Amino acid sequence: MTDKISIQEFVPKEAPPRYSSRDFDSDVDPKRDDFDEGLTLPDINTTPMFINIGPTHPATHGTFRVYAQLEGETVEKAGVDVGYLHRGFEKIVEVKQYNQVIPYTDRLNYCSGLTNNVAYCKAVERMMGIEVPPRTIAIRVIIMEIQRIMDHMICCGTNIVDIGALTNFWYFYNARDKLNDVLEALTGARLTYSYTRVGGLAWDLPEGWREDVKAALKEVPAAIKDVRGLVAKNRIFQDRTRGVGMISAEDAISFGWTGPCLRATGADLDLRKVRPYYGYDQLDFDIPVGANGDVYDRVIVRIAEMEESLKIIHQMIDRVPDGPINIDDKKVTLPPKDKVHTSMEALINHFKLVIEGVQPPPGRIYDATETPNGELGFYIISDGSGHPYRIKVRPPCFYTMNTLKFLVEGGMVADIVAILGGLNVIAGELDR
Repeated sequence: MTDKISIQEFVPKEAPPRYSSRDFDSDVDPKRDDFDEGLTLPDINTTPMFINIGPTHPATHGTFRVYAQLEGETVEKAGVDVGYLHRGFEKIVEVKQYNQVIPYTDRLNYCSGLTNNVAYCKAVERMMGIEVPPRTIAIRVIIMEIQRIMDHMICCGTNIVDIGALTNFWYFYNARDKLNDVLEALTGARLTYSYTRVGGLAWDLPEGWREDVKAALKEVPAAIKDVRGLVAKNRIFQDRTRGVGMISAEDAISFGWTGPCLRATGADLDLRKVRPYYGYDQLDFDIPVGANGDVYDRVIVRIAEMEESLKIIHQMIDRVPDGPINIDDKKVTLPPKDKVHTSMEALINHFKLVIEGVQPPPGRIYDATETPNGELGFYIISDGSGHPYRIKVRPPCFYTMNTLKFLVEGGMVADIVAILGGLNVIAGELDR
């Protein structure tokens, strides 16, 4: 047995000539075949090696690139490039009416579009001093928590798949599909919903919807139990995730982390608790936190958050009050369609609102909501017209992505995939 393996042994007998880079120097005959010299693997300089992960790698779950310098399989240095999916959200909305912005918010975190709808409308309503009806608040809380469960199922399921355990994804996907059926019955869509409106909702709950929600929720605890049973004490899963991509609470806060990734470090920051809205302070639920801030804790925290969202939905589903779903303000809410067809005043009101849009007073506002990925904020400047003068989005995963370089350096190549999945970076939200 020799210490060296000759490449010549693996070259077919009829192989065409191959050249090294030095064959194309001015003093060298470019037609010379150097394989006759017995080139061996140790003669090839592969230290350091540079590799690209992305922007089209399936494990990145989006169009961004990690450029890594390797020593063997250890990542010595890394650079992160974003911007491949930039859609110009913050610029294009400047020529859209406030309600016309809602479909664009669906394309931020497209795994939980309804939470984006609610977060945006909540910011505009705060700017206008609008208090939406109690029925609207209850429905918004329910759909946001359903989307939180669905978002975490995708994040945890795909993260565990990337590490090598496919079955868990199907457990989560089956339950998630039942929840998607419920949202489709409500909104008519399964991905980009555009269900909210400034001042309320597009339409009311369909008949039997609450019973359908209860039936769909019965699928979730079994899925959580199955996945937790397969991974929580699994030696392979723990070896791939324990101590991988660790960050302290102090460092995470300094980088601007929010959401489950921050809570996995032990910081119990959740806007539903520290700055409650929509009556969250009157609901009984806990904030799961981790201890080590590694990939393992990010997965387990999200699984625990699904159970807390279940508690919230069960508390709200039977407490949805009767009443309107939109505020009674002709400057904000479209008149009923039957009145538009029979009343000149309603027709004029409809025409002016469609053409001019809602018109917040001049000013500026920042408002944030606790979405599945963390704090989703909208900074809006109004000049008094029907179009936003400026909208700046604070996407939660942009800040975790800024930290990726520091999380992967010193680890293994395989750890990059595990870390990315745990951060739940969504390119539509990252690049906007």
